[in-house]
Amino acid sequence: MKKQKGVSVVEFALVAPVYFLLIFGIIEFGLLFWSDLTMQYAVREGARYAITGQVNLDPNTSNQQRYRAIIQKMDDSSMGLWNKVNPTISVSLNGGPFQQYGSASSYNTGMFGNAGDIVTLQLNCSWPLTTALIGNFFSGGTGTFTVGATMRNEAFPS
Repeated sequence: MKKQKGVSVVEFALVAPVYFLLIFGIIEFGLLFWSDLTMQYAVREGARYAITGQVNLDPNTSNQQRYRAIIQKMDDSSMGLWNKVNPTISVSLNGGPFQQYGSASSYNTGMFGNAGDIVTLQLNCSWPLTTALIGNFFSGGTGTFTVGATMRNEAFPS
């Protein structure tokens, strides 16, 4: 019986790394899925706003542009994740090929189409993984995902 002293500490030392990796992995994947669902909501809200042709959400009040208003709507709906996931916007008009807009300098006035166009809007996002061992299973230590929405623009004045 006296030789059993300290066995539980050794057993804990053997099991603890696997246990903590499992716990942190569950948390990490939970955050990844949460960001995916949040950005899906943001792109859906952006698409719903896009079909109306409105410009009132553009922060530049002197020269409001529709594309800036749509991007602002997605940013507002992302619960603060917009800058963290660093999305790349891809847009397909009327079933055509996707045009990718990687940064604010590449955005333009016609990127979300005109009245009556069918617009498919996608956001390609990356989520930085903080747990080192789990991050090794993903390229670059980030989890990537794509969210999207397709809608037809309403008849709005150009």
